[in-house]
Amino acid sequence: MSHTDQPYTQSRPLPPYRGILAVDAKDFTGYPAVQHGSISRAIPQLLNASLERAGIAEVWKDRRFPDSTGDGYVFGFDPAVMPFVVHPWLAALQDVLTEFNMHSAGVVRIRLRASLNIGPLPDTGDEFDGNGTPRNDTHRLLDSRPVKAVLAASSANVTQVAAILSDRCYQDVVASGYTGRHPDHFIEVPATVEGKPFAQRAWLYVPMPSGNLYDRRVLGDHVIDDQEKPRSDGGSRQRAVGREAVAATRSVVRADRSNVNSGTVYGGQSVSNIDVGRDHIGGDYVRGNKAGTVHGDQGDTVHGDKHEGDR
Repeated sequence: MSHTDQPYTQSRPLPPYRGILAVDAKDFTGYPAVQHGSISRAIPQLLNASLERAGIAEVWKDRRFPDSTGDGYVFGFDPAVMPFVVHPWLAALQDVLTEFNMHSAGVVRIRLRASLNIGPLPDTGDEFDGNGTPRNDTHRLLDSRPVKAVLAASSANVTQVAAILSDRCYQDVVASGYTGRHPDHFIEVPATVEGKPFAQRAWLYVPMPSGNLYDRRVLGDHVIDDQEKPRSDGGSRQRAVGREAVAATRSVVRADRSNVNSGTVYGGQSVSNIDVGRDHIGGDYVRGNKAGTVHGDQGDTVHGDKHEGDR
């Protein structure tokens, strides 16, 4: 290593900023080894076809420091094109993969995680170009728990792509309004990698969602708590998140010879009697603590004569 490579010893120009795109195939090692080669060859072909369909074929033609990772692919590109990579390319990739998987007749299904980042990386034409912290972080994001979990939890018949954006990519491209997707299409997540000292704020985007994206196992409790807080602008994200949270936590609790308490309780409580024993129960039959955590009126709201059924 040359003395000029020593950090903190002298000032030097930053390398050029590059967009970084990395993809990884879900369950690659689950296929027989004889199929690994064909999957590895198919992934760059699918990337090329989807970039062409999205109208940005030059991203593939002009890609920098490309590298196959066996179960995936990574390359750099001009960051000015990143808004078009976020949209419409991710949606085009979803469409191309859907068509590929339909025509493969179930022999090989390729579902991809995608990671997008922006940062300074060496790009001089040297064979070791593209190495640096932004590249490392791109791969860590690709391997992070949220993007793996959201793809695993979604339908293999519907969702073929799950993407994760670094916070820098999100702030520069999405929050700044340069891409054709509203910020409400993205979900903030804490990106961590099992066994690695890595933790960053990141953003999930699924072009064709299915299943329950608003899942504590995917997002983490503190992210959900933050998103459920009322927003000063009363934005649509908070309202949509609230509806999904209620749907995700809705449950029915049943106990013999007692009440059925259905739904998440805010204010009053909806109670109906179930007769599961030999005797008809006209009124309430309660043992122990009737409600766990109840916000509002803990008692029953009764309309009419409570004992009317006994007459």
